[in-house]
Amino acid sequence: MIEISGLHKSLGNHRVLNGVHLKIDRGTTCVIIGRSGCGKSVLLKHIVGILKPDKGKIIVNNQDVGSLEEKDLNLLRLKMGMVFQGGALFDSMTVGENVGFGLIEHGNVPHRQLLERIESSLAMVGLHGIGSLMPSELSGGMRKRVALARAICIKPEIILYDEPTTGVDPITADSINELIRSMHDKLKVTSIVVTHDMKSAYKVADKVAMLYHGKIIAEGTSEEIQKTRNPIVHQFINGLSCGPITETLDRYR
Repeated sequence: MIEISGLHKSLGNHRVLNGVHLKIDRGTTCVIIGRSGCGKSVLLKHIVGILKPDKGKIIVNNQDVGSLEEKDLNLLRLKMGMVFQGGALFDSMTVGENVGFGLIEHGNVPHRQLLERIESSLAMVGLHGIGSLMPSELSGGMRKRVALARAICIKPEIILYDEPTTGVDPITADSINELIRSMHDKLKVTSIVVTHDMKSAYKVADKVAMLYHGKIIAEGTSEEIQKTRNPIVHQFINGLSCGPITETLDRYR
């Protein structure tokens, strides 16, 4: 479904991605883990074509994302739903308008069908009947659910999640994890989840890949990652203050 090969990207003088290689099979959930600022979100932006690579390729459904014209890129994006960190809802729009935004902007859906799609998407995330509310009336957890409803409203083949459990309490975080699994099972979508929340990663992943210094340094099932002998991965997934990651940081201080 998605194949990333030799991906390089620098932002200013900072090299963020330094030869990323990753394959994601159709219908699976891949969780990309790594420290804050390591380039996880930058990788997602390449997959949806917001950023262009300095070098390398991102192939989605046999299409080279980096070489697509704007029209073809927009058509590909209609197959991808994005759940941004914090929800990224439009505060001036109602919940229903937010959920239907992708279809309103790019689709040609009759009004009655649009309303039905919006309501069914909200119902799938447990928010039936709140389409007339404004984002300011929602809790943090509800905003994230609305963001997910917006992503699934276009009936995507791929859903991308950027730190879906950041900023919510543990119970809400677990309910979001359950939703991610539920969407995967019900919709048979391919999912990419970016997170540094290991509890979330283990719960939703078919495959976990760790990004470190601009490269994927390890990948495997949740069980394989937990049994890793890689000292960098071991330190990160266990949240240890001592180890090769901090030793490397200390050398540059």
